[in-house]
Amino acid sequence: MFLPFFECLRKTGVPVSLREYLAFLEGMAAGLATYDVDAFYYLARTAMVKDERHIDRFDRAFAESFRGLEQITPEQVLDAIDLPRDWLEKLAEKHLTAEERAEIQALGGFDALMETLKARLAEQQGRHQGGNKWIGTAGTSPFGAYGYNPEGVRIGQDQSRHQRAVKVWDKREFRNLDDQTELGTRNIKIALRALRRWARDGAAQEFDLDGTIQSTARTGWLDVQTRPERRNAVKVLLFFDIGGSMDPYVRVMEELFSAARSEFRHLVPFYFHNCLYEGVWRDNARRWDAQTPTWDILRSYGPEYRCLFVGDAAMSPYEILHPGGANEHWNPEAGHVWLERACAQWPHHLWINPVPEPHWHYTHSTRLIADIFANRMVPMTVEGLTRGIRLIR
Repeated sequence: MFLPFFECLRKTGVPVSLREYLAFLEGMAAGLATYDVDAFYYLARTAMVKDERHIDRFDRAFAESFRGLEQITPEQVLDAIDLPRDWLEKLAEKHLTAEERAEIQALGGFDALMETLKARLAEQQGRHQGGNKWIGTAGTSPFGAYGYNPEGVRIGQDQSRHQRAVKVWDKREFRNLDDQTELGTRNIKIALRALRRWARDGAAQEFDLDGTIQSTARTGWLDVQTRPERRNAVKVLLFFDIGGSMDPYVRVMEELFSAARSEFRHLVPFYFHNCLYEGVWRDNARRWDAQTPTWDILRSYGPEYRCLFVGDAAMSPYEILHPGGANEHWNPEAGHVWLERACAQWPHHLWINPVPEPHWHYTHSTRLIADIFANRMVPMTVEGLTRGIRLIR
């Protein structure tokens, strides 16, 4: 009976194997999740999802396969419980005083709440607003949206207001973990870890169990051995495009910088604007009077560094192709000359573009930079960053 669920997982993009599916069936046969919907969900997810980036896809497949058990999107919720959409339109919000909220009684726990919801769905015939019983809006009923109840089920409301709901029908717990979504700090860290290279350096201060055993066996008495700690030895140069068309991406750039700084011991960040020219800077407040010559960076950081450029690559083509084409100063050499020097100095190079990949071909400058970087340009998604890290390992 679960074969359609298995097929839906594969169709949705969850790479579940036949062995994992059989393990899930064994768990069901053993009675691990007989009458508990939540236990059934977590058993299926544990058995058939091996990468947290696929949890959101699993949730969508689960909702499609078992519609009515646990819905994920608001549209699926309304279809499943057969509520007309206009019932839940936000026409008003209920604002109560502290005294009024204290007078509203909870139904007495999750089980009682869900049983009552089932009964109300069977009885209700029309839309309600402002009441204390039926499913609707702006009331004190335990069911609906934009009202208040100390213990309720939120249905059709875009976000929490009082943090009192015990069940949220339209919530997807892991939507930010899909590998096609934009990055968050945690997701970036997961993607960047593939670039780590461990090496032992520093003072010998870590206990070496294997070495102690071998030395003790060889000498005949206890001979405690220590060794240097294992640290990430990868060195990273990080160039951020700042200002102008990059302003909408400040938040995700901050998250990328925060994640990179926590993952890499040897991280050197710089800023530039639109294209790389003869100078970059470390402090945006002093971008004109405290620039670092790009030649100094090319001479100071060897080819062992991984070089990451982060920018939307959207600019006038003249800024890349012609001397004097920069929009804020006169550049003696064309931008593509500096980008080519950077690519030659740091063979492990990558351009990370926050603009969605399908939009790249609309911008001439984006295609130019992609050509300079030998198509080592990836979108700022978990999948894109993971793909890019593989290119520069």
